[in-house]
Amino acid sequence: MPGLRLLHSPLFPFKSIRSSISFAFSCLILASIAATALFSYRLAVDAVQRNSQSYVEGIIQQVGARIQSYVDNMENISLLAMSNKDVKYYISDNTFIGPEERLPYEKRISDLFQSILYTRKDIASIMVFGYNGRYVSDRRITTLNPNVKLEDQAWYRNAREAGGKSVLSAPHVQNLIKGEYRWVVSLSRELKSTDGITAEGIFLVDLNLSVIDDICRQINLGKKGYVFIADPEGNIVYHPQQQLIYSNLLSEPIDDVVRAPSGSSFLSGGRGDKRMYSVQDAGFGWRIVGVAYTDELIADAGTIRQTVTAYALVGLAVSLLLSFLLSHRLTRPIKKLQADMRLVEKGNFDIQTEIGQRNEIGQLGRAFNLMVSRIRDLMQEIIRTQENKRKNELQLLQAQINPHFLYNTLDSIVWMAEQKQHEEVVLMTSALAKLFRAGITKDQELVPIRVEAEHISNYLLIQKMRYHDKLDYSIDIQESIYACKTLKILLQPFVENAIYHGIRNRPDIGHIAIRGREENGRVVFEIEDDGVGMTPEQLSRIWTPEEEIRRRGIGIQNVNERIRLFFGGDYGVRIRSEPGAGTLVTLTIPKLG
Repeated sequence: MPGLRLLHSPLFPFKSIRSSISFAFSCLILASIAATALFSYRLAVDAVQRNSQSYVEGIIQQVGARIQSYVDNMENISLLAMSNKDVKYYISDNTFIGPEERLPYEKRISDLFQSILYTRKDIASIMVFGYNGRYVSDRRITTLNPNVKLEDQAWYRNAREAGGKSVLSAPHVQNLIKGEYRWVVSLSRELKSTDGITAEGIFLVDLNLSVIDDICRQINLGKKGYVFIADPEGNIVYHPQQQLIYSNLLSEPIDDVVRAPSGSSFLSGGRGDKRMYSVQDAGFGWRIVGVAYTDELIADAGTIRQTVTAYALVGLAVSLLLSFLLSHRLTRPIKKLQADMRLVEKGNFDIQTEIGQRNEIGQLGRAFNLMVSRIRDLMQEIIRTQENKRKNELQLLQAQINPHFLYNTLDSIVWMAEQKQHEEVVLMTSALAKLFRAGITKDQELVPIRVEAEHISNYLLIQKMRYHDKLDYSIDIQESIYACKTLKILLQPFVENAIYHGIRNRPDIGHIAIRGREENGRVVFEIEDDGVGMTPEQLSRIWTPEEEIRRRGIGIQNVNERIRLFFGGDYGVRIRSEPGAGTLVTLTIPKLG
């Protein structure tokens, strides 16, 4: 019984079935409750984490909206510059302004820019660069850095490529004005002429990062959480620890930030430093990233764990009590079945266990009764099979010690001795001895094909010497199969049949050919004679064991059964015969050894 063997395995070191079942149930209950508690804890933690994630994403959206509003104000300033007549006239290629006429225009434009800076402390500078070579800033006197080329500035190139759309740069040091070096973010935009087609210059606003820093630092994402900003290329626009970032003392998973869809979140970091990153796209290309530490988001994890553990312990105590009661109920029919099995072990196969239950134990009892009955039938069948096998072996032995064959052979030896044919006497006597020695040995049923070939050769030698003017033979067995195994004395009954019922009745000399070969993983023997052959009725009659025993000592049907008994139903004997055309017997056995 697999279940009973399992309960008595080293995992359940108990002699009592009740103890084993109780222990097994306890282990299963413990594992189930532990898995349920862990699953419940994970569900609670995941729910808290999802709520925290939604909270962080909402805050990041608010940050993005505030920064978007801030950038929109900067764009409005650029629209103000674009709509100013002095700015358009000053940078237009269609107007010629002398050196003395430029000063009033520059003063009015500079005053405009200064008034904007007065109301916006977060703006570092405002400048306009015309493609005609003129430029003006918020300063009355502006001296450009001679070592800086406008065409080499990223904000300048990006504005020209954008074709009139506002472009935000990454944080950089603005060294365009001689003697000034400011850490800014530049908003640049190409200015168009009145027709809206011709490009006439670049408008530049340098923004201090103080406003963005104030917006981001007001966000509360726990004691350690923070907000940073990156552009689509992965450059960090703002970070509360900007210096550590640029010094490579601190890093962020920028590649994951760039790949993450807008409005999504992902986790990064190891145990004890696990962080949740929430990513939100701003309308101007920046990515607002909120970073929150999971140990702060799930502040109630300890309370959740304690509550789940308490409920699990109560459920475990109740379940263990029920398991002991259930095991006691199950042991009674199992012990009854165990007692009946001991009787079967002692050889009593007439036992029938009585279990009145209709559950699995009752089915097990009925299966046990069926098994005992089947074993009893199989044992009787084995006894019958062994008796038939012994009968076949006895018939085989009787066939080899055929009195007529022995008498005729000895008579031939006497006749040759009288004729002083000493060599023939020695040869025939030696062949007869070898023939009977192979037939009466019982140490093994399977012999090498080499031994079987020697046996049939000795037999044919004796018959050739007896019927020297009536019999000729040939043996052609491949040497490659000599080491393979076959049933001993397999070929002699068919050779004997060919001699007595085929060759002996011919008026002239007859020939018997014996062949052996390997074919498709099998060994095939063929015994072919050119004797008188058989009619279909005669061929059908020789398959009758009683007929063959009466005529020659062992029937072909018995040989066929012998082959099937040892090798299976796929092997056996086939006979083909026609009157006057001879007989061909084919024996097929597996290739063994």
